[in-house]
Amino acid sequence: MTEIYVKKLPEESVAWGRLVTKSELMKSINDSNPMTIIEKLTKVDAIVDGICMRCSNNDPKAFGELPPQTVFGFNQPRRFCLKCINMSRITEGGVLYYLPAPETVPINVSQVMTWDGTLSPEQSRASKELITQLEDIYRPHMIHAVTGAGKTEMIFPVIEAVLKRGGRVVVASPRIDVCLELAPRLQEAFREIPVQLLYGGQEEPYSYTPLTVSTTHQLLRFKEAYDLVIVDEVDAFPYAGDETLHYAVTRSLKKDRGKLVYLTATPDKTLTDQVQEESLTLTTLPARYHRNALPEPVFEWIGDWREGIEKGHKNSKVFKLITAFYKIEGVKLFFVPSIRIAEKLFHQLRSLFPELAKELTVVHAKDPERKEKVQGLRDGKYQALITTTILERGVTFTNCHVCIIGAEDRLYTLAALVQMSGRVGRKWDYPTGHLVYAHGGITNQMNAAKNQILEMNRLAKEKGLINDPTADS
Repeated sequence: MTEIYVKKLPEESVAWGRLVTKSELMKSINDSNPMTIIEKLTKVDAIVDGICMRCSNNDPKAFGELPPQTVFGFNQPRRFCLKCINMSRITEGGVLYYLPAPETVPINVSQVMTWDGTLSPEQSRASKELITQLEDIYRPHMIHAVTGAGKTEMIFPVIEAVLKRGGRVVVASPRIDVCLELAPRLQEAFREIPVQLLYGGQEEPYSYTPLTVSTTHQLLRFKEAYDLVIVDEVDAFPYAGDETLHYAVTRSLKKDRGKLVYLTATPDKTLTDQVQEESLTLTTLPARYHRNALPEPVFEWIGDWREGIEKGHKNSKVFKLITAFYKIEGVKLFFVPSIRIAEKLFHQLRSLFPELAKELTVVHAKDPERKEKVQGLRDGKYQALITTTILERGVTFTNCHVCIIGAEDRLYTLAALVQMSGRVGRKWDYPTGHLVYAHGGITNQMNAAKNQILEMNRLAKEKGLINDPTADS
């Protein structure tokens, strides 16, 4: 990697803006005498007055009890935080280590942004508004753009602007899959700038980088570290409605200078209310960058699809639909409501149609090979993927078609349906595709999702942002 800094970073840079346990810190320190670094850091009591200093948990029911510790002949009770225990145990009487981040870390490269693509007029408008909004540090800014509008490319110029002035940027998402998709794209767009990817279970040791991609959970380990925090898929589970993750994002911003940006295609009521209250500023993009309308869903009744899958009825409506859909040329995504149904459908298809065995796979949140399988779909190893909503956001495939099986399931919210639909037609060379809501009965959520897609297409057409397919070529 190109040396980007004016001068070599000090060893203690691994602690800049971080709030971590000693064991977490030690994993990042390469110095032969780590205590020389640790002595420079501020110690913070891990739990103070019943509040976890890492995640802000203050619910007495969300603390566990350890055997008491004897101090000066007295038994001292010890509690530990259950809310963030998946990141490591925070114990009463323990400490966290912190070192304030410098205001700026100048970089010295021939070219900060190496992306040489061109933004559409609408993308350019949104990008310029983002840069202008950097000065309004007391209000977050939201980009509400339809799926496939090119949100990632829109943020390149604002990232460049912050990096050029020596600032630090993190692009965060609640979903690991979104982070895995974003990291290589950002590294390609900023080839001379090291990009670190942070998510649970990663093996790469932490080091200071000017540009980071992180799950929102990992931001619990930061305090006043970033000049720009961009949260992609801000309405997604588990971030939406989780006060702990909101706290982590807000605390990771540098005090009195950090800017918070949200990206979403499906803002929830909390976000739209904030726009109405003018506590959140907004840029809206109702059209995709390639000027084609959003694919509109076709409703297909498949009766009792659960029984059809469970019993493996080859002639059931669900299997007839799947086999017909499978014949479409391109990448096929079959969304189902649960891991159990996903696994069952996968095994039934392999049993009923052995010729599909090598071209079909299944992926879900508990699959340790999900990263490799998604890449295999991109590489042509597979033709189709059965998946849960884990892939509803942030992933892009060329010539992609979507069939949502059991679209009436209560798990499928308006946002989930719109996001799954948004996997279709995202590429310049394949701007359309097949989109089916396969159901056992039409729900309000299905109608609302279809109406939202129709409304965004109407608005885009009204603004002259999509091509008229009936016009003469």
